Amino acid sequence: MRETTQRALRDGGLDPAEVRRVIITAFAEDLGPEFLDVTSVATIPATQTDTADLVARADGVVAGLAVAAAAFELVGEVTGFTPGSEAAPGGAVPGGGRTVEVTLVARDGQQVARGDVLATVAGPTRLLLTAERTALNLLCRLSGVATHTRAWADALAGSRAMVLDTRKTTPGLRALEKYAVRTGGGTNKRMGLHDVAMIKDNHKFAAGGVAAAYRRVRETFPDVPVQVEVDTLAEALEAVEAGADFLLLDNMTPATLTEVVAAVGNRAELEATGGLTLDVAAEYAASGVDYLSVGALTHSSPILDVALDLRTG
Repeated sequence: MRETTQRALRDGGLDPAEVRRVIITAFAEDLGPEFLDVTSVATIPATQTDTADLVARADGVVAGLAVAAAAFELVGEVTGFTPGSEAAPGGAVPGGGRTVEVTLVARDGQQVARGDVLATVAGPTRLLLTAERTALNLLCRLSGVATHTRAWADALAGSRAMVLDTRKTTPGLRALEKYAVRTGGGTNKRMGLHDVAMIKDNHKFAAGGVAAAYRRVRETFPDVPVQVEVDTLAEALEAVEAGADFLLLDNMTPATLTEVVAAVGNRAELEATGGLTLDVAAEYAASGVDYLSVGALTHSSPILDVALDLRTG
């Protein structure tokens, strides 16, 4: 993976080593234990090179271009591709040898239209086609999350509320999907069970109530942020009195949310959660809450369709 690609990943808050792990896992799933693309090996000479464009097939917000670039840059390494004895002098195939050259045309966070070229890739044709689906799976998925998130951010424009993601992510892709949420204008909540304590209904039931659960977390992990899920105004006030400064207001109507906002004041940040949809986003934001939590950003976003088109002529 090139240094420029690693730098772009780090600039987006992603760990290049983690991205590499995801990509290699995806290649293994696609290419099998021998990392072999039987169709491309059978039909395309090792010395053939081409250029292709990554083209948007729909309007949306692009995210994950550096991730896709990393997939193209890693494919020669993971497949053990060598040009063969018919290669150019020095063992390098014109256009990159074992590697694919990636040129980004668009940028993450950019609104793109159907037909826009997002990037170009050049190098051994076998590598372009072997990497195609893995690169596109990741790019389409992340761009779909970013596009969906942008719709929520636009719906909340003019209010104080921001849209939050959740832990309802694709296993193995959490860091990437949360990056896509940020790219689309959303805000990340906790990364997992380790960095924020979230006291939900089952924790309250097991511990004997809101105050008891909050106290136990504070005694065990005094430096970890604590969030408390509440279902009623009375429970919200109990949590604040116990010391909670972040409340999840679960499945409350806009009218009840407005009551809680007035009663709690500035003593805690407030998040509306539970079955929210775009058509009611503005109504819920008008209650005065700080956040709307939307699991659908990552569990239900359709992809943004992107294709790889080999250039002709």
